[in-house]
Amino acid sequence: MISFPHLIVPLVSLILFIVFLFKWYGNPSSTARKRLPPSPPKLPIIGNLHQLGQLPHRSLQALSKCYGPLMLLHLGRLPVLVVSSADGAHEIMKNQDVVFSNRPKLRVIDKIIYGSKDMAFAPYGEYWRQVRSICVLQLLSNKRVQSFRRVREEEMSLMIEKIRHSSSSSINLSNILVSLTNDIICRVALGRKYIAAQESTKIVSKLKEFQELLVTFNPGDYIPWLDWINRVNDFNANVEKMARWFDDFFEGVVEEHRNRKKRETNLKDSSNEADLVDILLEIQRENMAGSPIENDTIKAVIFDIFVAGTDTSSTALVWTMAELLKHPKSMEKLQNEVRQVAGSKLDVTEDDLDKMLYLKAVMKESLRLHPPLPLLLPRESTQDSKILGYDIAVKTRVIINSCAIARDPLLWESPEDFCPERFLDTGMDFRGLNFEYIPFGAGRRGCPGITFAIAVAELALAKLMLNFNFGLPHGATEKDLDMTESPGDTVSKKIPLLVNVRKNNKY
Repeated sequence: MISFPHLIVPLVSLILFIVFLFKWYGNPSSTARKRLPPSPPKLPIIGNLHQLGQLPHRSLQALSKCYGPLMLLHLGRLPVLVVSSADGAHEIMKNQDVVFSNRPKLRVIDKIIYGSKDMAFAPYGEYWRQVRSICVLQLLSNKRVQSFRRVREEEMSLMIEKIRHSSSSSINLSNILVSLTNDIICRVALGRKYIAAQESTKIVSKLKEFQELLVTFNPGDYIPWLDWINRVNDFNANVEKMARWFDDFFEGVVEEHRNRKKRETNLKDSSNEADLVDILLEIQRENMAGSPIENDTIKAVIFDIFVAGTDTSSTALVWTMAELLKHPKSMEKLQNEVRQVAGSKLDVTEDDLDKMLYLKAVMKESLRLHPPLPLLLPRESTQDSKILGYDIAVKTRVIINSCAIARDPLLWESPEDFCPERFLDTGMDFRGLNFEYIPFGAGRRGCPGITFAIAVAELALAKLMLNFNFGLPHGATEKDLDMTESPGDTVSKKIPLLVNVRKNNKY
């Protein structure tokens, strides 16, 4: 006969297990009255984490086809609402924009970007409103974007010369476009290019490391009691190291600008023209925002512009060129338009872009198929709400799959095909008014840098089409062009874009 003391351990274990299951799956009596979005079956502890895959936007798109355009996942202990329809996006980013304008606290971002003092990740509130107002009115307004026109045109002319004088007919176009966007952003935001090869390579390398850290699986974010893993696998140490590097870099940039103001700098590659750091320092001195702007705020805002401007712009251009190489008839049509607009001129300028309707359609179609940030940036609900008839609890994280929406067969004809003509003779735009097409987001948390990003992308594309004829490497066909996506928050082309280049002798 089994004695009572021998039963204590298994009995207590059983009770604890039942309590755990009860807490994990929720109290049936409290959830029965709520209508929750459909959910895929989940595993204990990890929930649906195993279903994300290396390309979460693709995995979530596939799941939404089974469970619907509004889907509730459980990533560990974290409830996540995945939105894959234009109606759902409209409800969240317009009708209930205030309720869903908060950002969740992300550990890597919080550590590296000064406690999320930037515009993109700052919690919704008065601080964020002030920072966004500065960005929209002072840094990224149409007038300010136009003031940097000369910088864009100079850097693109240098790019064209670099390609023209290349010793090989085959070039790595991905590297060239990354260098172009990096040089433009450095001049506009930081005041100078980092022309030394070692400096430039280091910056690009650190940007890549930052992107890799963002997508490194961090179990403590989803299952709090596994947080110890980050201490033993060097994840926390790597985040600390990255934070120190960026802080040292941006602190040096700010100090350079202060010294330049005092005429104490002698940098040959710096400019006497005002850049974005100058503007922020001036706002700090004059207290134009109504409250002091700390140094960490300046560094955090410049971090946003520097990282987002370099990464997303080059990614968009690479995907556009890849699609044109895969569809040579579209490229030929675009070249004809650009060269016709240029006429007898030897160059194109930003004044010519409004006449290039097919070029604008090509950029829109490329952004539809390849939004640089397909899952946008996550949001978080600030109160209980109802979306399309479903109950959404406070503190639910919200992911809007803009890629799935832009490939929805209910909204788009032949959604997987590259067809720029679909954007001709239509008023559809990417500025957040058409919720079936939101590559830059929408609402209060929409990207304020659209005007700058498109100015860079359209002019670069026009100059490339005017000056060169592009083809695939010798022996390759359109079917051989690898369009595999690279894992990351910003989804770039995994394989660098190698192209053959022939000069257009007329130019």
